[in-house]
This record gives sequence, C-alpha cells and structure tokens, in this order.
Amino acid sequence: MRIELLTPEEMSDLDRRAIASGPLDGYALMQNAGAAVVAEILAHFPTSRPIGIVCGPGNNGGDGYVVARLLAERGLEVSLFADEAPPEGSDAARARKACPLVPVPFSRFDAEAHGLVVDALFGAGLARPVEGAEARLIEAVRAAALPVVAIDLPSGVSGATGKPLGVAFEARLTVTFVARKPGHLLLPGRQLCGQLVVADIGIHASVIDEAGISLWENGPAVWKRLYPGVRVDAHKYSRGHVAVISGGAASTGAARLAARGAARAGAGAVTVLSPAGALPVNAMHLTSIMLARGETADELVDFCRTRKPATAVLGPGAGTGERTREFACRLLLNVEGLKGLVLDADAITAFAGDPETLFSMLKASAVESVLTPHEGEFLRLFPDLGDALDRSKVERARQAAERSGATVVLKGADTVVAASDGRAVINSNGVSHLATAGSGDVLAGITASLMAQAMPAFEAACAAVWLHAEAGRLFGMGLIAEDLPEELPQVFKNLFPEPTG
Repeated sequence: MRIELLTPEEMSDLDRRAIASGPLDGYALMQNAGAAVVAEILAHFPTSRPIGIVCGPGNNGGDGYVVARLLAERGLEVSLFADEAPPEGSDAARARKACPLVPVPFSRFDAEAHGLVVDALFGAGLARPVEGAEARLIEAVRAAALPVVAIDLPSGVSGATGKPLGVAFEARLTVTFVARKPGHLLLPGRQLCGQLVVADIGIHASVIDEAGISLWENGPAVWKRLYPGVRVDAHKYSRGHVAVISGGAASTGAARLAARGAARAGAGAVTVLSPAGALPVNAMHLTSIMLARGETADELVDFCRTRKPATAVLGPGAGTGERTREFACRLLLNVEGLKGLVLDADAITAFAGDPETLFSMLKASAVESVLTPHEGEFLRLFPDLGDALDRSKVERARQAAERSGATVVLKGADTVVAASDGRAVINSNGVSHLATAGSGDVLAGITASLMAQAMPAFEAACAAVWLHAEAGRLFGMGLIAEDLPEELPQVFKNLFPEPTG
C-alpha cells in the first residue's frame, strides 16, 4: 500500500493528469472503480440482500451506477436511488445511461427493506454540510444499523479534514482508489470508514511519483532508511548523549520518564540535570542514567560545554516559570555543539502569551528543535490555529511549524508531525492505552534520543511517534508510562529482525 496521502484537490489533479497521459480515459477509470467495489462487496458481504445503492450527481454517483449495473448483471437484487441526474456529457451521465436500473427518489428509500447500502453520494470531495433528503437518508440508514459500503469515503466526511459535515454515514467497509486521503486517517473519519481497502484502478504509479506529494501515513517507510545503526567501534558517547532537565524535588518523575525513553531508544548516554534540592530524589531512582546538578542557566551551559550532549529535553516537570524560559534561551542560543532540542509540556506553557519570543529564538538558532504539544498546549502557542470544522489538523500543524521554525508534533489519537518546509505525516498506529499520565514525557525522550543519534528532526519525530505508539499497542491494556520504554526492545526486534540461516 502506498504511503502517500492525497487531498481531494490532489486526487482530482491526479485524475486529470492520468487521463491526459492515457491509456485509460475517465470512463474507463470509472468502470475499473466500480468493478473494484463490486469485488469487495462480493468478498465481504456475499449474502447481504437486497442491496440499495444511493447515487449523487458527481463522479462518486457514476461509480455507483457502474456498481449497480455489474451487480444486476450477476443476478443480485439491487435497488437504485438518486434525486439528481449527473451533468449531461459527463462520465457519470454515461454510466447512468448504461445502467439498466431506473433510479427512484431518495424519499422512497426504505431502510427496513435492505440488507446492505452502497454509499455513492459524495465521496472525498464534499465541501458543504449534508442537508435535506441526503441527510434524512443517512439518518435512516444509521438508525436501522444497516451495513454500509462507502465508495471513496463515507458521504458526509470531509476528505481533507476527516470531520463530518453535518450527518455522515458510518461504513463497515470503505473502498477508495489509488491512495488514501487525509480523511481516512484523521479522526473521526478513521472511525467512520470501517475497514479500508485501496483499489488499483489502472493509474500508473509514476503519475503519483511525479505529483510532489508531501503528506504521508507515518511508518517505517518514511524514516527507516535514516534510522541509526550501531557501528562495531561504537562507544557510549558516539551513540549520542541526551541531557534531560528535571524539575524540583516534587516533580522529578516526568524527567526520569523522558530519560528512560531516551536510553531505551538507543542513546549511549543520558544525563538528568537536576536542581540541588532534587538531587537526592533523582539519585534514589537512577542507575544507568547519569545525574548532574543543573539548577541555574549558568550550570546548564557549563555542563553542555564540558560534557557536550548532542540533544536536550526541556519541559517534562520543569515548571513554567523564568528558569524554564531562561534554559530554553540558553540551549537555543548559547550552547555550541548542541544539535537538537525537544520542547515539551512546561517548556511550551512557559511561553504562553509570548510565543513570538520563542519563535524568534527557534528561527535564530542553529539547533534543530521539535515542539511536542497536545491540543491544550498547542493553543497556548498558536491561539489562532484552533480546531474548526473547515480546518484540517494537518494544515494546523503545518502552519504552526512554518510559523515557529520547528518540527511540530501535534499529539492525539491521530498525531500529526509537520516540518517547517511543509512535509507532514499522519500517525495511525496509536491506541487508546497511550492516554495515560507520563506517556508524552517518554515520547519526548525517544525523540531526543533519535536526534542525538543523528536522525534529522522531522524523521526523528516521525520515528519516535510510531515507535511510542507501537510500544503501547504491543503492551495493551493496563499500560502505564513506565511500561513504554521497557516495551521498546520488542518493537525493535520486530522492526529489525535478526537474519536467519
């Protein structure tokens, strides 16, 4: 399966370029799409009868007319519903004319009379709320709990944002074509798609390769080629040294979680920098992870100059006051040789109300930086980029990355990672068990670890998000944050299996 994610606009452009380059015209592609849907219906719902097919006036409806014709030709009991005919001369109009079934109005649709519904109303390109007869039909299908096969995307779900525009179908199976759309992975669209199948309809892979796509599903294909190996002559500092700044005596656990995540992710050395009053608390809990005093900004700079960590984590349990702000400033502008900085939690909140100060430092610094906010922290730095019906989580993260000059990890069940140059991924292997205190601290440590091992910031953040989620998936129910680092070795074994034979 291809990892590119195509917006509805990109998919329309790809269709046009594929048709222009041949050998298939638009009608032939529509025939292939309909045939692919029929194959999936017969495979997944071989006994569901009768089948009601609801068609809109666009190309999605055209696919529906092809499905209706092919199912009828196989002798299946099919009913066809449409309120509006496709435009004259369109491929959809041609498909409707070739279909032997006469469509009846949506008002005559009876949910109780059907065993399966094929949704060919709107597809991924919907840009307005579903209203009127279409909305009533969708509500009737949902009330009857009828299984739905959606063509391209459940009607009512935006292909760009994954958000329902008014009411939306909830599909058991969605069949899309060529590549997935953001709405297939962004919530709640991902939940409304059911099982997702990507069908080949005859568009050559080179057409996608030439499209310049910059949004992908996150996974090893995005970053594995840059994943750090361990040289035979490696020593602990050549594998990367990570500094993690701790808060006071009552808030040290978050930094230790980040440090443990950094160590398990492969950093050869990890040091917790602690205020004097918290040194005994941290010392009681650390073994292989080193400990040093780092109460003031001057002590932080001295440590970095003498011990030369490659990356640092600032934020987990660090506090939101002047110390954290000053540490951020020094790490970004006054530490030679520091390659990467992860700003999480308190380090983000510390600049609430004054984000431009942080952004100016990020842009002026030679240090590659990653911001890892959850939704609440994101709004503290980007209050004008709040969630809205017409705003994609991808675009929000991209705008934040461009504005800040950092890689942004906008966390959630559908985490988006965006680079300041516009590249972005949507993560899809997250599980609900990750919604536990301290989980984000571990993610910050994994990210810093991979950057310390010479992965670029964007790829390191993408890899960290996937590894972190995979650890949560493997552990399952009962997960607490302390379990995540300990599950990473199994994730690595699965990702990099030992050669056999």
